[in-house]
Amino acid sequence: MVTKSIRWRLQLWFAFLLVCTLSGFAIAAFEVYRTKLYQQVDEELGPRVEGLARLFRGPQFPRGGHPPFDERMRREPPWDRKSVVPPDRFEHFPPPDLDSRRLPNLPPDDGTNNPTLFNMPLPPDLERLMREDQQSGIYHVVWNREGAQLESSTNAPPDVPRPDPAAPDSGPHFRTRDGYREAYDFNREGRSVLIGRSIAAELEAMRGFAFVLAGAGAAVLALGLGGGWLITGRVMRPLKDISATASRISAGNLSERINVADTENELGQLAGVLNSTFARLEAAFDQQKQFTADASHELRTPIAVLLSEAQTALARKRSPEEYRETVEACLDTAQQMRRLTESLLELARFDAGQEQIRIEPLDLAEIARASVEMVQPLAAENGVQIHCFLTPVEVSGDAVRVGQVITNLVTNAIRYNKPQGHVHVRTLVEQGSAVLTITDTGQGIAAEDLPHIFERFYRADKSRSAAQGRTGLGLAICKAIVDAHGGSIAVSSEPGAGATFTVRLPIAPPAN
Repeated sequence: MVTKSIRWRLQLWFAFLLVCTLSGFAIAAFEVYRTKLYQQVDEELGPRVEGLARLFRGPQFPRGGHPPFDERMRREPPWDRKSVVPPDRFEHFPPPDLDSRRLPNLPPDDGTNNPTLFNMPLPPDLERLMREDQQSGIYHVVWNREGAQLESSTNAPPDVPRPDPAAPDSGPHFRTRDGYREAYDFNREGRSVLIGRSIAAELEAMRGFAFVLAGAGAAVLALGLGGGWLITGRVMRPLKDISATASRISAGNLSERINVADTENELGQLAGVLNSTFARLEAAFDQQKQFTADASHELRTPIAVLLSEAQTALARKRSPEEYRETVEACLDTAQQMRRLTESLLELARFDAGQEQIRIEPLDLAEIARASVEMVQPLAAENGVQIHCFLTPVEVSGDAVRVGQVITNLVTNAIRYNKPQGHVHVRTLVEQGSAVLTITDTGQGIAAEDLPHIFERFYRADKSRSAAQGRTGLGLAICKAIVDAHGGSIAVSSEPGAGATFTVRLPIAPPAN
């Protein structure tokens, strides 16, 4: 369940990105800190190894063994050093094949007249550095070209490995070995000089810095994950509200709506779309309920008439004329029921999208003229004159269905007109659409009835419609047919001044 949760997926992905970011930052910061510490140590060791290398550079240094040294200076060395031979004092030392610690041809050692490295003058800067080395723990080691150790300070670690002379006389090199940082240099004769010191304090500082980075990273990670959890919770809350609202709607409460607090973001837009969908769904269910109730009501009346007539006819013996009247009344009622059921089935097919509409080019003016001729007897019977102003205009549609709309509208204009009234039928092209207008001179439609005129079973004049056996579905069928053709139908009216129905249909595309 956790892996299927969107919130947990977002949280895990956020945690992964945060861990990668913090790890990269911590590694980079630690590397910068470590490099800085090593650089400080290297700046400390570099001048020393260069100064010491200058003393041992040149052909005059003995090639074998240690140079002579002063026993007194060994007992009380001014700095931690065994031998250094300055180039300008070589004349005090024996030939290279001697390996004695004392010059044999010099007077006995009285503690003052045995020349050694310790009483040789050193450059002031190197002398200062060498004296500081004894206090700071810096050690040095010198090797000859054969790898034999010529010189080492007493504080040097045992078995210091000689550096590999891969790049002789190319400047100081640095290495880290077993908690020591060492700088070394080579000369052209193959001698190597090494200066080093312990970096235990620096390593401890690096470990402390690593702990600080780890602690800070853990704190930032915990804070980030907590904030991410709150953010994902706020993000997922509208989705939970949407799910809960949809559940209540599916349970039958169609009036429920999603609370849209912010319509600017994607979830707010989704909630708005769902609310409009729920509104249409509620309207469709309400319409279905109303349709069912109205159909039941409309069918109940003719069924009641049929039952009443049949019961009356069977109550006693009647004459043939009375039976005939009863049968005719039942027939009229059955015809009314048939018209009602056919209209209901027709609307149901339009609602389900199952009504077949033939799309073919046709002249709207010709269809209107044929429909007017069909209802001309009804107009003459009611004393209404029909005036046609028909401009040829090509549309795409079903000629039978379009004729059904025109016939229904003209019939209504005749029936709801005043005596000696007029009906005007016009076709024209307006704003890229084919327009049909049917205007009568009747009493018009009340303002409160106009919004409902195309609703099913709605009758503006309920008494007259019921008396004439009207079902109240004619205009609803007209609207369904026009909508199926991609057009629109509207009505405008003023009480006492008649009504005008306007039908707009798409113009047929030109033939290739």
